[in-house]
Amino acid sequence: MNSKYLYWGATILVAIFAAFSGAMYFIAEAPAETIERLGYPDYFRVLLGIGKILGAAALLIPLPRSLKEWTYAAFTIDFSMAFISHLVVGDPVSALVMPVVAFALLMTSYAAYHRYVLAEEKTVTG
Repeated sequence: MNSKYLYWGATILVAIFAAFSGAMYFIAEAPAETIERLGYPDYFRVLLGIGKILGAAALLIPLPRSLKEWTYAAFTIDFSMAFISHLVVGDPVSALVMPVVAFALLMTSYAAYHRYVLAEEKTVTG
């Protein structure tokens, strides 16, 4: 598969997931209850919501490479910690699926980012 399509497909899916879940922290009651049940303070919900919305935008807009890399790192931490948090409190396997799927899509986007975007930058500059 062409790395351009793989990159944009995976990146758009991650951005939609992140923006949607980030927005849900502000408009739905269930995410707030989940954050509380996991043992995190309410302000963490607000920080996660803002971070996910900004991160979704950062994945889609042209940014310097260092900011893109930090965005990928932040989402890696977010999805990993979501998985670990649900695992530690004994949530069912169904609660572990979304963080794993999001992480797999993120890693696909990241790998394709290096193959497509950075290769294109080398072609333009070198």
